[in-house]
Amino acid sequence: MADDRENVDFKVGDYVVYPGHGVGQIRSIETKEIMGEPNQFYSLKILDGGMTISVPQQNIDRVGIRHLITNDEVEDVLGLLKKPVESSLKNTVQLTWNRRHREYMDKIKTGSIYEIAKVLRGLFHLSSDKELSFGERKMLDQAHNLLIKEMALAKRTSESEMTKTVGQIFNTRN
Repeated sequence: MADDRENVDFKVGDYVVYPGHGVGQIRSIETKEIMGEPNQFYSLKILDGGMTISVPQQNIDRVGIRHLITNDEVEDVLGLLKKPVESSLKNTVQLTWNRRHREYMDKIKTGSIYEIAKVLRGLFHLSSDKELSFGERKMLDQAHNLLIKEMALAKRTSESEMTKTVGQIFNTRN
């Protein structure tokens, strides 16, 4: 996946991904005066929970806001979910909960759909070996929700259909 965030220009109505929060929709582009200078802000509403966030246009790269993945990238993510857990992730499951939590949260905060897919796959793998703690289940749900929302929008399908597709991947591996 190429990083095409440089010179990104979003339009009202565009769906975007805000790292750590998930998919949002650009509701407006506003000009606000700050210290005597006009600044452009994107106002976006996060779909999961309805939170509204105002982001200065010049901070888009730093924050990591990006466009949704493409239909082809959805297929790449599904392929990634089907792959066995690589040894680096197997090592992650051997870590203490605190270190594993930190590593997984770092991956989620990148906003990369591929990193989030690795977290989901790793936690599903871990759940086949042991019962997940409350915190692990919560993180698994977060990664699952972030992934499902974006992939469903990218594929123009329902979240329930995408949940079924992802569920089939993990059910066939247990």
